[in-house]
Amino acid sequence: MVDIYVGSENTHWILHEKLLCHRSRFFRNVFYNKNGRKNTVYGLPDEEDEPFKLFVGWLYSERVPAPKEESDLSPLLDVYLMAEKWEIKRLIHEVLDAVRRYYHDTDTWPSLRRVQYIYSNTENDSPMRQLIVSCVARMLVTGNEVPKHWEQALQKNGQLAVDIIRAVQKWHFKPEEIPDAREEPVEQHVDAAQENGWKQDKDDDDENKLDWGEGLTYSGSQSRASNVNGGQSES
Repeated sequence: MVDIYVGSENTHWILHEKLLCHRSRFFRNVFYNKNGRKNTVYGLPDEEDEPFKLFVGWLYSERVPAPKEESDLSPLLDVYLMAEKWEIKRLIHEVLDAVRRYYHDTDTWPSLRRVQYIYSNTENDSPMRQLIVSCVARMLVTGNEVPKHWEQALQKNGQLAVDIIRAVQKWHFKPEEIPDAREEPVEQHVDAAQENGWKQDKDDDDENKLDWGEGLTYSGSQSRASNVNGGQSES
């Protein structure tokens, strides 16, 4: 048996050494040094009691509880971070699937708060990042607009924006399924810009005519070349 002390209160856990070391390379290195000498006590002051309790439950059952409420994700995500830190692939898979099933069964998406937490505590290649960002990509692409708080987050977090683009690219759309701006009238882009707040003074041809002399004029709807020298450019 080994003694593990968790959190700021040093909550004491007595766990089976062989089981712990079998599950995790991290703990094998903790309890056995290079010379084969054995340690039996270890402290985890930065971990929280609730997620560690979930970890111990998984250690002996190989199961993680299915989250029923959104708030249940908090300790579960902390267990996931433990699994990455302690190099426990099986636990990583278990938590990933529990999180995936929660969002699927509740027909919801990861909140910005959850995404920011994962991005603050994982590396670029984290499987949880891949899962979360793939969910967010679908949410944004299938939505009618980008929510304001997501727009602000994407402006601040360039890596998140890049990851979303990469997630969309993995869908491998057929080119013919994607609108091609090069083949479409530009008016729709002007209309879209105006919907987003772009303003332009409306042209009034009668008020904005320029007098070129000899009775020739220019307005916003005409070019000078069509009025001067019979539409021919000067040599």
